[in-house]
Amino acid sequence: MTNPDLIQPWTIAIPQEQLDDLAARLAATRWPDELPGVGWTRGVPGDYLRDLAEYWRTTYDWREHEAALNTIDQFVTTVEGQRIHFLHARSAEPGATPLLLLHGWPGNVTDFTTVIDPLVNPQAHGGEASDAFHVVIPSLPGFGFSTPLAGPGVGANRMADLLSTVMKRLGYHRYAVHGYDTGAWVALALADRGADELIGVHVNGMISFPTGADGEFDTLSERDLLRWERMQNSNDGYLQCNSKRPQTVAYGLTDSPVGQLAWIVEKFKELTHPEDALPEKCLDRDHMLTDVSIYWFTGTAASAAQVYYEEISAASWSDGEAARGTVPVGVLVSAQDVTVRPWAERDHNVVRWTELDDAGHFVSLEAPEALVTDLRNFVAELRAK
Repeated sequence: MTNPDLIQPWTIAIPQEQLDDLAARLAATRWPDELPGVGWTRGVPGDYLRDLAEYWRTTYDWREHEAALNTIDQFVTTVEGQRIHFLHARSAEPGATPLLLLHGWPGNVTDFTTVIDPLVNPQAHGGEASDAFHVVIPSLPGFGFSTPLAGPGVGANRMADLLSTVMKRLGYHRYAVHGYDTGAWVALALADRGADELIGVHVNGMISFPTGADGEFDTLSERDLLRWERMQNSNDGYLQCNSKRPQTVAYGLTDSPVGQLAWIVEKFKELTHPEDALPEKCLDRDHMLTDVSIYWFTGTAASAAQVYYEEISAASWSDGEAARGTVPVGVLVSAQDVTVRPWAERDHNVVRWTELDDAGHFVSLEAPEALVTDLRNFVAELRAK
């Protein structure tokens, strides 16, 4: 059972003066010049961003989306000095499986709002009672309402430790995890803690690396070679800034809502499928603005980027010497992912591999039914064993 002394109910309530300040800043935006005819090749085009910013200022209704989020039970707790905010949706099914859902950057808990009810109430969405989950969706430390960040050192392993404690406080001592992007790092870090706590780990947006061993490229399929090429050629400007100078970049993003909007919407454009489409073709415009609004109102441009510094500049993504994991891992690979299968299987106990050709990086938003189905099947297969 939930410990009421440690976990407190919570609701989102952004003060009106913050909404008024946002509108005033948007109206007073100082717009830069740009070269003619370059489109998206050098960043977000001014005409596109002006239109989106004006929609944010005059049409988008934060209160509507705030109220919708507040229909989901939310809580806060503090673990070793770190505030953790999370959504918690319990199923009515007595045999429901606890499931931890972990977002990435530039996302937040809203990444999973479209899949909550299908996971919690499967029979209303074409599933069986045995497919039911109790769903816990935290704001990762430093993101959204899990702020302020307690201090340096909060990388994937530290986040895993903190969230493990949250799950225990909720009475969930054995559970499944799904994560994408940063959430995949944290999910796999939870797996590294040992098999006793986890039923299994399901990820998308997973990254795998070569170790430098002789011949490790020789047997790669054409698809895997293309994924490695995509990783090598990806636009990693944001990654370099987040991982090397997160504080410096944050001054502009925290002071200018249009700056924060451009910083995030570019990733929605590049990482959705098809990549050459406007992001609104793949994601709901209001959803994108709710995501950006949460970063803006919480002022988390710097703290949300710190995990990149911890994982890249202060540590290493892979030293090639970690022991292979034993926790069962399911991998859902989208059209935009760069996961190389043999390297993923080298490092993890991959028991399920699913390819999606019609979704991008944000699978929970672009292909929610596919994510729900794969999660159900992954956990059902583990139960059967």
